[in-house]
Amino acid sequence: MTTPTSIRRPPAPNPAERAKTIATRNGPATLMPTAEQRDLPGQCGRVIPELHHVHPSGSVSILLPDEHHLVKRAHEAQRGELAVMVELTDQAPVDLREPIRGLLWITGWLRPLSEVSARARAVSIAETRPDERLLDVGHGLTLLRLTPASLVLADAEGTHSLRPHMFSAAPPDPFHDYEAAWLRHLETDHADVVQQLAKHVPAELRDGWIRPLGLDRYGLRLRVEADSGDHDVRLAFSRPVEGPQQLSGEIRRLVGCPYFPQG
Repeated sequence: MTTPTSIRRPPAPNPAERAKTIATRNGPATLMPTAEQRDLPGQCGRVIPELHHVHPSGSVSILLPDEHHLVKRAHEAQRGELAVMVELTDQAPVDLREPIRGLLWITGWLRPLSEVSARARAVSIAETRPDERLLDVGHGLTLLRLTPASLVLADAEGTHSLRPHMFSAAPPDPFHDYEAAWLRHLETDHADVVQQLAKHVPAELRDGWIRPLGLDRYGLRLRVEADSGDHDVRLAFSRPVEGPQQLSGEIRRLVGCPYFPQG
């Protein structure tokens, strides 16, 4: 009697790295009450901030109008801290019928900053992410800081709970600022390449619409939009890659063509 062997999943970035990549991409964010507070009187639903910024440590800067109820509640909260959750959405850069690739929830304590601290924090954010709304801090907009207590990542690889120090120590994927343009370029200008990549998709899925879904240093992800539903397939690289030249070589290997363009 033979013992069945488990199916080995293709390598992927670890959960902390995937979480850091989602945060670094700066996708849509929503503030929500924590699970413990959701049913308490006076709790409001989802809030979309004027601006949000996730710092490498996992803390989140939140920009809200001065008169917003969360600003008032943060000032009134015991010890000046209000328990909230920030939901970050990782959206595919191509137009898919199910565009959400993952969600990152950061739960922690929201507190107002002093005028001096708020301006210093706004300047720090502007150094890496210039935004004219930061000029309105103290002039109609209030900058608050969320100090993380825990993080939860949910994506195609599963659901994972993270501690702030794990998130802080993790690097984002090297293609985090390159992925969106590259995938859109692949979708619009190289449909022939996508069809060549389809040979790595399970045979029973090849009748579906095969779309580029994601890119990281370990591989390329495809989405198959079929009548039976959506199916994600990860194509592993032969080794982790760190830049466009290595990426081009791995795509040529997957396609079986030595002349895949890098542009």
